Amino acid sequence: MERKIIHIDMDAFYASVEQHDNPALKGRPVIVGGGADRRGVVSAASYEARRYGVHSAMPTSQARRLCPLGIFLPVRMHRYREVSEQIFEIFRHYTPLVEPLSLDESFLDVTASEKLFGPALEMAKKVKGSILAATGLTASAGIAPNKFLAKIASDLKKPDGLVEIKPERVTEFLNDLPISKLWGVGRATEEVFRQMGILRVGQLAHYPEEPLARKLGKFGIEMAALARGEDDRPVVAASEPKSISQEETFTPDLADLGAMQKILLEQSEHVGWELRSQNLKGFTVHLKVRYPDFSLVTRSATLPVATSQGTEIYGTALKLLHKTDALLRKARLLGVGVSNLRPREEPDQLSLFDGDRIKRDRSLEAVDRIWDKFGREAIKRASLLETEKKDR
Repeated sequence: MERKIIHIDMDAFYASVEQHDNPALKGRPVIVGGGADRRGVVSAASYEARRYGVHSAMPTSQARRLCPLGIFLPVRMHRYREVSEQIFEIFRHYTPLVEPLSLDESFLDVTASEKLFGPALEMAKKVKGSILAATGLTASAGIAPNKFLAKIASDLKKPDGLVEIKPERVTEFLNDLPISKLWGVGRATEEVFRQMGILRVGQLAHYPEEPLARKLGKFGIEMAALARGEDDRPVVAASEPKSISQEETFTPDLADLGAMQKILLEQSEHVGWELRSQNLKGFTVHLKVRYPDFSLVTRSATLPVATSQGTEIYGTALKLLHKTDALLRKARLLGVGVSNLRPREEPDQLSLFDGDRIKRDRSLEAVDRIWDKFGREAIKRASLLETEKKDR
């Protein structure tokens, strides 16, 4: 049976929630994140702000230069989670096979649901209509025989888009698509492909395997398979997470220890916050490094006591960094993760009488309340602020 996968992606989610909650902001350039000063990065930008070139992950200082009349708002994570729960409740009405990618993005396998709700295209229309009725927000949907194609389709006609890729049209659809549209291709990888003469997805689909593997390794072979529309990954329903991680690709490659330390600290703080927000802690810290030649290494260490504290995660990640060649070969990608998870309330034998740990946990609870209400830029470690000051 041919699979029917729907990918739903909310349109400028955080900014759209703010515009919905405050109608005076409709039609105006809303930029979420970065706090009241120039530190931090943009978490989301309304489509009005995007016309000025503002996008997520952009430094707030740059966003202010591009869009001086932009309305900068703090992150209200508790509100976005509340709306997200409404959206995912709608998803689960149509299928139990719902795989979240983030608060505002998910895959739905509706193959078996067509008998109840009709064709996948009609189902996607119903999902979009239900979201609009429940939240006042628009979503874009892609329908295809696999996850890769569905994700590409949902991005083609934003906002409020609806695109279906039928199985018999897959090759035709992919042939002339810019290589940058391929899932997993960032600016650095796009440049590598350009140097190889690969500008379109169809060119990659027919590129000889040997030189592709020589240049990009296993990653290149996987990209070529996607370029042919091959993706057998199933939609996996949400369950208890096995790990929580944060990673980022950099252009240019990271070469300086100080820069790597800053990135690892920010990622570790984010992972710690995610663990605490899901009432989890973990024993095993992982570090991921991709070198400029696209080879990937991972290192891990298991702690004697499970943690959800960013500083502990960072300390371990930094030790793992020195067990790689990142300082000699540079880093195209850095990532930190924690696995071997447990509920936070589960006692650890070694920490029952650790007063310092209990104090740190209590102070983190206060920080979490601030982050949930005002965003993660509202309060930072002094070391990160000093680094930002030097950068400016």
